[in-house]
Amino acid sequence: MDATEALKLVTRIYTRLNARRPEIDVREAYKRGEQPLSFATAEWRKANAERYVGFSDNWCAPVVDAEAERIRYTGMKILGADGKPSSAGKFLHEQWLLNEMEMQSSQGFVTTLTAARSFVIVWGDRRTDEPVVTWEHPSNVEIEYDWANPLIRKAALKTWVDETMEYGTLYTPEYIWKFERKRIPHTTERDSQAQQSRTGIAEDGGWVARVPVEDLTWPLNNPMGVVPVVEVPNRPTLKGDPVSEIQGVIPMQDFINLMWAYLMLAADYASMDARIILNASPPLVPILDNAGKKIGDKPLDIKELREKRLLFVAGEHASIDSWKSAALDVFTDTIDVAVGHIASQTRTPPTYLVSKVGMSNVNGEGLKASEIGLNKKVLEFQSFAAPALREVNRLIALAMGDEALAREVRLGQVTWMNPEIRSEAQLADMLVKKKSIGYPLEYLMELDGVEALDIPRILAMKEAEDAALLGLGVQEAVQDDMNGIPADATV
Repeated sequence: MDATEALKLVTRIYTRLNARRPEIDVREAYKRGEQPLSFATAEWRKANAERYVGFSDNWCAPVVDAEAERIRYTGMKILGADGKPSSAGKFLHEQWLLNEMEMQSSQGFVTTLTAARSFVIVWGDRRTDEPVVTWEHPSNVEIEYDWANPLIRKAALKTWVDETMEYGTLYTPEYIWKFERKRIPHTTERDSQAQQSRTGIAEDGGWVARVPVEDLTWPLNNPMGVVPVVEVPNRPTLKGDPVSEIQGVIPMQDFINLMWAYLMLAADYASMDARIILNASPPLVPILDNAGKKIGDKPLDIKELREKRLLFVAGEHASIDSWKSAALDVFTDTIDVAVGHIASQTRTPPTYLVSKVGMSNVNGEGLKASEIGLNKKVLEFQSFAAPALREVNRLIALAMGDEALAREVRLGQVTWMNPEIRSEAQLADMLVKKKSIGYPLEYLMELDGVEALDIPRILAMKEAEDAALLGLGVQEAVQDDMNGIPADATV
């Protein structure tokens, strides 16, 4: 690949990346609760929409957070030639911790669930000879896959901006190509740096070679021999894109917000008794000249009468009537139904959404059963994310030049926190029962969610404790023998 072909590839990949940025921005805005009022008629919107700017009843956040809080990567289990876990898993987990991937993965999983995908880039730091792992936002990174085999990454593009420039790095198995161009100026300098770093819809083209002063080589050789960028998708389908967890929630969220707006408007206008004066002319307001003298009359402003909940119907034989305040439960009942639909469609337990639909007089077992759908959804996510994280660990090994470890990782097992939430009493009871039928301590610790790096330490402590108890037992036996007490004697 020459520079012309690399530039064409950058343009093609950037076009796809650029096109999906608006939908990512919308999904993340809904996750934050920034939701515009939708579905209202033009007349209603003109009269009332400004009153509800900034209001939203955000159900998108709990749909994402309920799943994200049950997703936690705990390490890689790599078996040695003897069939026992090798130290390779411990070594890789140390690299994970050195790169603050506990924090990065938590952010990455939330972004994946919200925006449908995220990316991880692995590269080497020439100053320390250690791998550098970064979890990337999907509006900054895109991968070019092989058309015949989508498991093969042919190239990847990472983009980012600073105050004045936009940068692009093209990764291929052979080379690393760096480009730059002028960025569209940000609207305001008062925004946070994170907000200023976001790139909206941008123009294609204008890329030129970027040759850093500290390294005049262009392009750089790729010593890893593979594209060091991995996509972490959320529930992708064959011949389809990954799916955002809130893509189907957004229309129902808009409907719920509109129902709340209708309810609040009805509460404002119809929550008090209204009066009507029949067969009488509306009151008149005197018209004064500059000297303060009355020169005529005009009817009272109808808008003011409406705000005071008073209506005049002109005619003879005046009388007064009224009607009671409106019932608002029709709106709240409709909102409850909509929230129930969100719970069903997203497999989110109704308890997370504080919905009374179908959750009255339910015992503990019933509540636990309501979480089965969420647990299964988390396990489904793990089945898609595990190959990506296994590949990330392989890239870490390649970045350190350890090809043997990279081969081992391909058969390693990615481990996760158990998505099922149990009480301490339930968990302890389960572990005791499994211990009674012969499960080893190390496996029980894995079920208990003990960190991979802590398991060897706990096993060593257990071994030292057993040795101390054994030594104490031998000492007592010798003492008993010296005192002439039979070994099988009871006290």
